[in-house]
Amino acid sequence: MFFAKISLPARLCLLSIMFVLSTAPAMAVVRDLRIDVPAAVVAGQDLVVTFVASTDAGQGEHVGFLHAEYSSDGGKTWIALCYLDNIGATITRGCTIKVGFQETNLRLRVRAAFRGGLAGDVDYAGAAIRWKDSWENWGQPPAMLVVVAVRKK
Repeated sequence: MFFAKISLPARLCLLSIMFVLSTAPAMAVVRDLRIDVPAAVVAGQDLVVTFVASTDAGQGEHVGFLHAEYSSDGGKTWIALCYLDNIGATITRGCTIKVGFQETNLRLRVRAAFRGGLAGDVDYAGAAIRWKDSWENWGQPPAMLVVVAVRKK
């Protein structure tokens, strides 16, 4: 009833607003990159880590690269956990790290490049990958860093 009482231009405006509001969430691209890991682990126990990267952009966009490493010496040296390429729209990669018996901090880092879609080579925030800058230097984004405390009981 209300809709029939307003003018044609006002109806068109309302219909336009309703269309935009109903399609806006569907148009937003969600890219995810994360490290699932506990904040602390007991010395001598195994640390279970899960890396997740995904995109719902469609149009051929996929996780083009997923690189993960860890360091037990404050980032002086890094040990590779995975270097994957051309994975698909979603990847969940788990691994186990043997933790030593000394108290320390483990640094874990992961980076992802999303490729093949309309946006080109982008990071998880949707910005263009700067291959000789943030990518090469593990900048954020495209990389993420997490620190896990290794503590005695």
